[in-house]
Amino acid sequence: MKFLMKAIANAGYKPGKDVALALDAAASEFYEKGKYNLDGKKLSGKELGKVYLSWMKKYPLISLEDPFAEDDWQSWQEFNLALKAQKSKALLVGDDLFVTNVERLQRGIADKAANAILIKVN
Repeated sequence: MKFLMKAIANAGYKPGKDVALALDAAASEFYEKGKYNLDGKKLSGKELGKVYLSWMKKYPLISLEDPFAEDDWQSWQEFNLALKAQKSKALLVGDDLFVTNVERLQRGIADKAANAILIKVN
């Protein structure tokens, strides 16, 4: 993200004013045995959520897609609550979480796991 900030500034734009960031973490890809492997560190969902929140304070990050593994419902719920507590307007986008599947979407709504969905009509 540091490189993105530099590239935005070098292009003559102001991060957070002219340009905002969206991140597709695809966290299922670095989730193993109940932990997230981020830069060689094994993090719980709660710890990873704190990392994301710190990034959101430091960078103009307004959308997080798949920040947790597709079956880590608890981390999704806790993070969505944390965003609400901070009165964040950031999107917490479920793509892998919902996979445009009615049953998973119904659970996500009931569990308040996200505040946005990516729907692929293909």
